[in-house]
Amino acid sequence: MKKSTIRADKLLSSLGLTSRRGVQTYLTNNSITANGKRIVEHGERIASNAEIKINGTALKKPHKVYYLLNKPKGIVSTSADEFGRKNVVSLIKTTERIYPVGRLDRDTHGLLILTNDGELTNSLIHPRYHIGKIYQLTIKGPVSPPQIKKLGEGIELEDGLTQPAKIVVIQRRKDATILEMTIFEGKKRQIRRMCEAVKWPLVDLQRIRFGNLELGTLKVGEYRELTGREVEKLKELTKKQS
Repeated sequence: MKKSTIRADKLLSSLGLTSRRGVQTYLTNNSITANGKRIVEHGERIASNAEIKINGTALKKPHKVYYLLNKPKGIVSTSADEFGRKNVVSLIKTTERIYPVGRLDRDTHGLLILTNDGELTNSLIHPRYHIGKIYQLTIKGPVSPPQIKKLGEGIELEDGLTQPAKIVVIQRRKDATILEMTIFEGKKRQIRRMCEAVKWPLVDLQRIRFGNLELGTLKVGEYRELTGREVEKLKELTKKQS
């Protein structure tokens, strides 16, 4: 009978060690073995039932956890920071090794998912799944219809053309305009760079929705566990788009 095998990146991310994209770096920085043989490349195929050890210690299959955090400003979206800055993982009390699903830059606040489910993380951040993320923007002064149209059609940034964004004006004030923008990808500092491209002075940026999840009444710095139904709906989103 042919042995059941699985790619190293898929197995290690499913075990909650890191996201699938981060597996190669994790392999470089740690000694990971499968049945005594060191895993070097993320694409290696290993036995599905192999005994995995990290730096000599056998790995126990983790209990998968899912959290929704209302990230404050001034916190970095990493599990560790080389400069010693406070990170989002430190805000959540758990014994599991978790990491954020994608990132919000240091000065952006709002909805952030953290989990140890590597497969779901990979699906949620992959552009092919086209999962919408809604942000609320506060722009200093007025915005014009041509500017909105330009962003709505996609705009050229230094790393390529953005996908079309959905933009809705929520409120026009004398000194500012409140917008909601939906994007379906996650380029680095994308919304800030989009605003710069159309000369919008961005005063505040908050993510208020990710797929089927909303912030609701969660206060800044607070978090909660996702319900089983919420997790299932997130998984359904990736299946619908695959």
